[in-house]
Amino acid sequence: MSIPDYALIFYLVTILAILLAGISKGGFGAAAGGLAVPIMSMVIAPPEAAGIMLPILCAMDLFGVHAWRGRWSVPHLRILLPGGVIGIGLGGLAFGMLSVNMIRLIVGLLAILFSINKWFGITDRLARQLSMGDQPPGPIVGAICGLLSGFTSTLAHSGGPPFAVYIYSQRLDKSLIVATSAMFFCIGNYLKLVPYYFLGQLNLTNLSTSLLFAPLAPLGVWLGVWMHNRVSERAFFQVSYALLFASGLKLVWDAVGR
Repeated sequence: MSIPDYALIFYLVTILAILLAGISKGGFGAAAGGLAVPIMSMVIAPPEAAGIMLPILCAMDLFGVHAWRGRWSVPHLRILLPGGVIGIGLGGLAFGMLSVNMIRLIVGLLAILFSINKWFGITDRLARQLSMGDQPPGPIVGAICGLLSGFTSTLAHSGGPPFAVYIYSQRLDKSLIVATSAMFFCIGNYLKLVPYYFLGQLNLTNLSTSLLFAPLAPLGVWLGVWMHNRVSERAFFQVSYALLFASGLKLVWDAVGR
């Protein structure tokens, strides 16, 4: 397997992106998991970034699921996963039909929208509104959120916000949310291997690059678990989403300017 002659900036950006993704997997749920592809897409094409990240995310998922083993909510997973599978299928079809520049534009817009969502608490407000009824949202809302999560996750590994809308409205304990997130995205990422394979994103070059950075996967997850009860999520997200917003602006600028 051969690794392309990437510029130094690629290695620096990718190391940062993988560690942020690992921290998300280990201690901050799905909220920051969508950072990696937009950040990496500033220096390489989005499909290549997604293809490199998927095997690494799959490795991280094993550590994340082990760290939170047995603490997830099986009833909520049963509601979310069917929609997630459909969303992954639709995302794979969209990925195969769109040009690289169109994917760059979509990834950039998702990065901007997710940053705005975090800053203005749109997901949190929606989740609170949904949870204010006598009963939390039921299977239909969960299935829709699972579908949207699977779709956006396939395009940019950024399925966190739709997932959060449903799971945060269920009035669950923080650790239960993180554990359920770990299992949901673990299953989803391994399912994404199928469309990614047929789309050619798991080629030898991408896989060899993934292998090169694989040792960062357990380090990132360990950092996330360590930070879970020690570091302010607010401070972490302020820095992370400022970076996400900046990368989104650059991707949109690059896409429009081509």
